[in-house]
Amino acid sequence: MSAARVLLVYLVAIFLGGALLAPWLWEAMQFLAAHFPSLRHTAEQPFHRYVNRCLLVIAVAGLWPLIRTFRVRERGELGWVGPWRPAVAKGFILGFGALGLVTVLGLLAGTRIWVAPTDLGRWLGRLGSAALSAAVVACIEEFLFRGVLHGVLRRTLGFAATAAITSALYSWVHFFERPPKPEHVDASTGLWTLGQMLRGFTSISSLVPGWLSLVVAGLALALARERTRSLAFSIGLHAGWIFWLKAYGFATSDVPGANSAIWGSGRLFDGWLALGLLALQAFLIHAGLRPQPNGRPHASTTP
Repeated sequence: MSAARVLLVYLVAIFLGGALLAPWLWEAMQFLAAHFPSLRHTAEQPFHRYVNRCLLVIAVAGLWPLIRTFRVRERGELGWVGPWRPAVAKGFILGFGALGLVTVLGLLAGTRIWVAPTDLGRWLGRLGSAALSAAVVACIEEFLFRGVLHGVLRRTLGFAATAAITSALYSWVHFFERPPKPEHVDASTGLWTLGQMLRGFTSISSLVPGWLSLVVAGLALALARERTRSLAFSIGLHAGWIFWLKAYGFATSDVPGANSAIWGSGRLFDGWLALGLLALQAFLIHAGLRPQPNGRPHASTTP
């Protein structure tokens, strides 16, 4: 079976399987919450989060069969090589600085308001949760998109095609809408919810510049992976972004009448300013990261 067909089967399994699994997980959590009150908060989460989690679980569970199918035998093919600390730190500083600058400029322009913490302990807890999410999500997503997918596609495709495919997939799965709460949950609710989550792709105003920002972000991550032959810089860069995406929602709030097309909404990345700074990041990575001569060479020609 060709690489394209294997990846297509993998993607179909993720989305179809996640949508079909979500109602069963929701039912199981309602049953457990009735007997264990400590799980009540989890059971009350919006249903679309169950769909999201099921998509992620199936994607991660399918990585090992995918790696075995492509007969990957070396960690270097997946970008799992060092040195780690300096590369992760440099990537994090760059990612943290870019979206941090978007936040600061929005506050200075008066399009966002700083939310002063009323409960310092709770606020610090949410800050710690944002940092933990940044570390965990960056590692998982980079291993999936820039590790496995980039690694197996790069065997037969040039960098431009590989970066385009992985960036498109990366932006697609991050551009889900928040659907309304379903009236009831049955076996088909996951499919309905997934369809609602994809509504963002029917609106040009949503695609531009929000979706473009994610595409540019994916291209920057792919370029870092290609130049360094490692996931370290990409993980740090990604973690810097995620920290601000998580912290932005509780540390700042909207100002009525603000131009969200320029400054973005509460999602941070969906404004022209964020797109411009992400594009600048990609240029700095292109100019500053030199191709590494060490590491196992790819099957196709390096650009």
